[in-house]
Amino acid sequence: MSRVHTSCAYCGVGCGITVDDAKTLTGDTSHPANQGALCVKGGSLMETLAFPNRLLYPRLHGQQVTWDKALDEMAAQFSRIIAETGPESVAFYVSGQLMTEDYYVANKLMKGFIGAANIDTNSRLCMSSAVMAHTRAFGEDIVPGCYEDLETTDLLVITGANTAWTHPVVFRRIQQARQRRPEMKMVVIDPRKTMTAEQADLHLAVRPGADVWLYNGLARYLLEHDLVDNQYIENHVNGFAELYALVMTPEYELHHVAEKCGLTTNELQTFYRWFGENEKSVTLFCQGINQSNQGTDKGNSIINVHLLTGRVGKPGASPFSMTGQPNAMGGREVGGLATQLASHMGFSDENCDRVARFWDSANIARKPGLKAVDMFEAVRAGKIRALWVVATNPAVSLPDSVMVREALDKCEFLVVSEMTPKTDTAQFADLLLPAAGWGERGGTVTNSERCLTRQRAFTEAPGEAKPDWWAMAEFGKRLGFERAFTYNNTAEIFREHAALSGFENANRQFDISALATMTDDEYEAFTPKQWPLSAHAQRENSRLFTDGKFTSPDGKANLIAVAPQEPVIKRREAPKEGSWLLNSGRLRDQWHTMTRTGHLPRLMETEPLPKVYVNQQTLLAGGFTEGQLIRLSSLQGSVMTILGRDDGLRDNEAFMPMHWSDDFSSCSGVNRLVAPVTDSVSGQPQYKQTEVMPETVSVKWHGLWVGQHEPDLTVSWWARRPLDAGECRRLTDETQTKEQVWFQLAQQGKWLRLPLKGGWLAVKLNQGRIVGLLLVSDQHLQVSIDLLAGLIGLPMSSTALSTTLEQALAGESRMICSCFRVNEKQIVDAIQEQGITELSGLQSLLRCGTNCGTCVVEIKKILHKQISLNEA
Repeated sequence: MSRVHTSCAYCGVGCGITVDDAKTLTGDTSHPANQGALCVKGGSLMETLAFPNRLLYPRLHGQQVTWDKALDEMAAQFSRIIAETGPESVAFYVSGQLMTEDYYVANKLMKGFIGAANIDTNSRLCMSSAVMAHTRAFGEDIVPGCYEDLETTDLLVITGANTAWTHPVVFRRIQQARQRRPEMKMVVIDPRKTMTAEQADLHLAVRPGADVWLYNGLARYLLEHDLVDNQYIENHVNGFAELYALVMTPEYELHHVAEKCGLTTNELQTFYRWFGENEKSVTLFCQGINQSNQGTDKGNSIINVHLLTGRVGKPGASPFSMTGQPNAMGGREVGGLATQLASHMGFSDENCDRVARFWDSANIARKPGLKAVDMFEAVRAGKIRALWVVATNPAVSLPDSVMVREALDKCEFLVVSEMTPKTDTAQFADLLLPAAGWGERGGTVTNSERCLTRQRAFTEAPGEAKPDWWAMAEFGKRLGFERAFTYNNTAEIFREHAALSGFENANRQFDISALATMTDDEYEAFTPKQWPLSAHAQRENSRLFTDGKFTSPDGKANLIAVAPQEPVIKRREAPKEGSWLLNSGRLRDQWHTMTRTGHLPRLMETEPLPKVYVNQQTLLAGGFTEGQLIRLSSLQGSVMTILGRDDGLRDNEAFMPMHWSDDFSSCSGVNRLVAPVTDSVSGQPQYKQTEVMPETVSVKWHGLWVGQHEPDLTVSWWARRPLDAGECRRLTDETQTKEQVWFQLAQQGKWLRLPLKGGWLAVKLNQGRIVGLLLVSDQHLQVSIDLLAGLIGLPMSSTALSTTLEQALAGESRMICSCFRVNEKQIVDAIQEQGITELSGLQSLLRCGTNCGTCVVEIKKILHKQISLNEA
């Protein structure tokens, strides 16, 4: 048997995976991050290899060409533009999906040899505020703790993160730790009562944007109650006087902070008391903190309370920033952000000279480049004329996506490296380059706890798909830099990256120079390790700064006195009555813009349609009903989406998942609404607070299509989901009547129409077999899609059709456990028919909740409800 050890392609947990005979995938029990556990996305990775619409060959202006032709044209266009308007008129926009080796070559090429720093990454959208907060506080972008701290702490504070959904395997470790140690407390700070907040000992539904108020108030409480570590502050911390002067002003008195945060003084006091009492406390933070107009300040306000108490880099005591992508950390290490040079070095003359010597470069960039939002504004303005987008989909993921699409359309020469030509960004490309994906390429990645892991290929890339480092190196050669890019494999690149990390390194913590002399065989056999891994000094690598010595010039950390700012709300006029404050974020079972997960039926089952969620009070106040199609409008644009209900939201606040693109819905991408407001320090966008105005969409009919191919209909709005054979689409229209729709169909070939109450069912036939079903009605119907899909491909039978339709119209049961595809009906039936009264019984019978554990709360709710009904 052939066994390959690799890692997951999704979030920043960095789970290890084993693949046997290129067929069977399991969690790697030897990997320190996951110890064999996988979430539903990681467990589905083998299925993603059956990629629809795979890009197999380079395409220039839509025509297939050779790699030589593609790279020659690319080099000619970039060289011409650089000669005409300088190196700052070209740019790279890359991704936390890249291997560290890909990142290293791209960064070296742009900053070291093209001579500008216009390379930025989609990590700008998720982690750059944490990067800057770490740098301001510690002197370097360092996550000082490790996953073990999340298990051994006495108080875990999760702020701005729905960890149960966004990092399920880490959250499973937290759940298991709490089972072992019931005395461990968990506080969740989030405006939404998320699946994570449901499991907290204390949930603070803080007013959106009030985090600095909250943590400055905590700093004051610690000072007033003599709960700070004065000796630690004196020996290891700067800026105490400034922070003290700020937080001891009257506005940080408890009652005022509670008012600003939208909390009761009792809630606030409980949190503050718990933090003060528990020396072993960890604060885990993520996008709810980072994605803000004040994300860097929020990060520093969190770090401040840890520095005041000396809780940094100690067992069970540290601030902990979770990364969003599998190699966002690796990108930060090589300098993939436009505001970094390389290897945790900034753009000082000393650093630029050092890296220029190492790279033997006479043309190194000496100032930061454009951050992501600014970069695409420069593309639209014609200041950046050539752009290479690699492994990301900015037409969907960036704020103000209408503007971003205008920029892409105007770009003089746009290159996109992708696995599929179907992404929204790829539609604008002049040149498409086929990229090798997970399982087809090798390299290294770094997870949230600084653990390096090899990602390995176990299958051949199809067609002429190539790893990104190869395309970048070949491009560099054609630009005239052949001597600097003569790499034969990723091991050579990694050795150079490792050597740079230790080159003239006097005090930077990021140092993996001990790996710079690895042979190719040692690189291939490399097992997961946390850095630092210095060739010059033996260092503790699980936790950093345990000795109170930091990377700053004087060796001390910095308290940063930050004043709270309100979110920046873009609007044409004064707030309108009935408007909602919109938050956006992730779903458990999807990834980014669904280019890698959207084609898997089981990952679409829990959330098959784009929705915006509000609570019951907000529904009633607006005169809306759950399930209707609504239009949301902001200053930037508008979308149409289904209205859902979530009573975990505050009044007049809404939540909308970020994943839908134009490939999966006609007009439901949330970033059409989000303004390009950014943090002034980090450049990270404010995705969490957008004012939107909802309105009812008057539609003539609602439709459901299930078929082998998409329907040939023109409609106002549609959303699709894949099926095991074919696809399903929700359809609706604002102009055509039901009869006009039937007239369209009748012109297309063999259709049967069966009358139904409030509408009709149209059956499309091909040689006597059913190839499509279109259900049209006055209302949005809840239908069992799987039952209808079971008819596709079968011979036409009126009896089977009638029976199946009746069963399907009884409705679809909500999917609860994605890992084992267990729906609510199955759970209810087990409770009622088997007499099960405990969670363990359901887990034993159905396996639900036994893998990643994220559905346990939902299962418990169903169990409690059914037991209550039985007792009544």
